[in-house]
Amino acid sequence: MTLRQLLPSCLLTLFLVTPAFAQQAADAVAPEEDTGISAFENLSDAAEAALAAKAEGVPVTADDWMVAAANPLAVEAGAEVLAEGGTAADAMVAVQAVLGLVEPQSSGLGGGAFLVWYDAASGEVTTLDGRETAPLAATPTLFQDENGERLGFFDAVVGGLSVGTPGTPKLMEDAHRRWGRANWGDLLAPAITLAEDGFVVSPRLATMVAGDEERLQRFPATADYFYPNGTALAAGDILQNPAYADTLRQIAARGTEAFYTGPIAEDIVATVRNAEGNPGVLSTLDLALYDVIERDPVCVGFRTYDICGMGPPSSGALTVGQILGIMDNFAFDDPADPDVWRLIGDASRLAFADRGRYMADSDFVPMPTEGLVDPFYLEERANLIEGDRIDGFVALPEVSPGEPEWDHAQLWGDDVSLEFPSTSHISIVDSYGNALSMTTTIENGFGSRLFVRGFLLNNELTDFSFATHSNGYPIANRVEPGKRPRSSMSPTIVMEDGAPVLVIGSPGGSRIIGYVAKTIMAHLEWDMDIQAAIAMPHLVNRFGTYDLEEGTDAVAFEAPLTELGYEVNIRGLNSGLHAISIGDTLSGGADPRREGIALGN
Repeated sequence: MTLRQLLPSCLLTLFLVTPAFAQQAADAVAPEEDTGISAFENLSDAAEAALAAKAEGVPVTADDWMVAAANPLAVEAGAEVLAEGGTAADAMVAVQAVLGLVEPQSSGLGGGAFLVWYDAASGEVTTLDGRETAPLAATPTLFQDENGERLGFFDAVVGGLSVGTPGTPKLMEDAHRRWGRANWGDLLAPAITLAEDGFVVSPRLATMVAGDEERLQRFPATADYFYPNGTALAAGDILQNPAYADTLRQIAARGTEAFYTGPIAEDIVATVRNAEGNPGVLSTLDLALYDVIERDPVCVGFRTYDICGMGPPSSGALTVGQILGIMDNFAFDDPADPDVWRLIGDASRLAFADRGRYMADSDFVPMPTEGLVDPFYLEERANLIEGDRIDGFVALPEVSPGEPEWDHAQLWGDDVSLEFPSTSHISIVDSYGNALSMTTTIENGFGSRLFVRGFLLNNELTDFSFATHSNGYPIANRVEPGKRPRSSMSPTIVMEDGAPVLVIGSPGGSRIIGYVAKTIMAHLEWDMDIQAAIAMPHLVNRFGTYDLEEGTDAVAFEAPLTELGYEVNIRGLNSGLHAISIGDTLSGGADPRREGIALGN
């Protein structure tokens, strides 16, 4: 019996994703939406139609502009800016400000972000690094105890020790100064109004609050907000946040100087340094010195496209690019064929091996960035997984980092760090033809669990390796003062013939890379519309184990992938993909696994 024959017949048409499957994906990973409580009130007719389109599994289309993000209230704020002639950068400011209020567990003023921008006037792609930085007082052994043993993950996360210098406010301001047209203060007004008048707590936020009770109640200010009067926020509650409104008002009036210096900065530092049981080392000097860095985009060829994204300290563009660059050496036109997933899975494993060895903040460690995505190097890596076409196809028994061309002789140890799924993604195309892809985060859900001035602080420092060396070699992604931790965030703009054709990204920890790569392949290689490509079930392999999305027909791949030699794990894979396909019209999609929408005109 062939591997293909091991598949149920239903899988032969599985990846022609139907509206029924889109609903199946949503039900499988977002059961909180079955509570009967309306998550959002007083939405526009267009937003209601966008929610309906997502439920039906069809994309939203538009001619002029489009925005896709994780919460309808945030999307509506961005849509209003675009409708009034604002740019994608203007709309991002409004969207991010609202997301920080209504989806505080995922992103906000206390976090960081990466932004990829296509400028229609110049035809250039620019990337901005708003990643958090390690405090100047941080040391490589920050997450080790007095015996040199690594701390447990949540022992490090919860409290001040994990907090890096936030970058999101400065990134919002930098993007607006470069590419914005609207009045800065006006862009923050929707979030200020929602914070003062109150917003309806969504099922997703309520479910996450209930699931993190012990950690959220550890610090009084956090407990008071998420557990008022000792009771967890519930879906449908009206939640006000006057402290957030006040913070935004100060930023609206004085720019981000009001955040990075003065009383707000002092309160952030005091909260970090006085965190009971796990104080941190952030200082007012760290905040005052913070700056956004413009970096060269990383672009990798795939078929007729250039897949462009954020370079180091993000591993996203390099690792997504390596997966697609390896796959570019194969024909893989049938996603129902298990051997296609063998190729994709092993391509991902090879890319993650390089990621663990080489990728970090290139301002601190030399990196073979160009060598990692050189077509000849990727062809060599592809040769490792081509398979023996006489004896059959078998998963690689083990993978190891490659040896890309490099003008540096340093040897690095393999990384020891964890990334847990959280984060949020924003995709925007404006009426001027500009495109923006931004992934934004406070790292773990609810970050450090420290709440100050109406927002949560990140735990981004736990994206560093807790160990300093491996097998006697220094680890590239170790903690160092002022360094930016490696990330998997993969905000991406796909280009063809010098113009953007797809804007995409997702939350999801290190699985972000697999989510984004899969969706690009589904849309560009398998000709799925963008909503179908997003809703397509996830099969993700990073380190050898093949994760299959529970509650979907993807679990039918368990037997054939096991036959190929993989360990298989059926689990929730809660991406939050938001994408806009650009052609004769704009076509947008939002992940049925979360609460977002795409909205356009």
